[in-house]
Amino acid sequence: LLVDYERIKAAGPDRAAAEWLLRCGAKVRFQGFDRWHLDYNALPTGSLGRYKIQAIDATESCIMYKGFDYLDGLKHLEEVKFNKCIYIEDACLERLTSIENLQESLYMMEVVSCGNVTDKGIIALHKLRKLEYLFLSDLPGIKDRQTTVDRLQTALPHLEIQLDLD
Repeated sequence: LLVDYERIKAAGPDRAAAEWLLRCGAKVRFQGFDRWHLDYNALPTGSLGRYKIQAIDATESCIMYKGFDYLDGLKHLEEVKFNKCIYIEDACLERLTSIENLQESLYMMEVVSCGNVTDKGIIALHKLRKLEYLFLSDLPGIKDRQTTVDRLQTALPHLEIQLDLD
């Protein structure tokens, strides 16, 4: 799915991103809500910009690099979970961390069972200045765990990293 920039303009960044994420099989949680939305047809409607994406759970979804432009306009995204995402690779994590809004808002992230992620992609997370919690598990592409973790910890001293990589 290519990015529909007209849709982003018409519906606003959060709505357009939610539509893309749900079409790919991911779930979103909006600010002020406890429940996750996973049904495209049940997305809440309302005035433009009323619903802000606070969390993305991309477990077993098919989100991939070419859709990441949808994330550019998100200003309230605090949590991202990539779990068993076969198309998530280093370039995706590098793209995510280059988004200035997300450098200011993301504080919790999980990268689990994403076979195409290597040390390079994890090290890119150091740009997420507000990141407080990172869970890494089942990442066979990570070859130099200690160096990678040390580099992140040096860049982000307040970051709590939980590892389950053996």
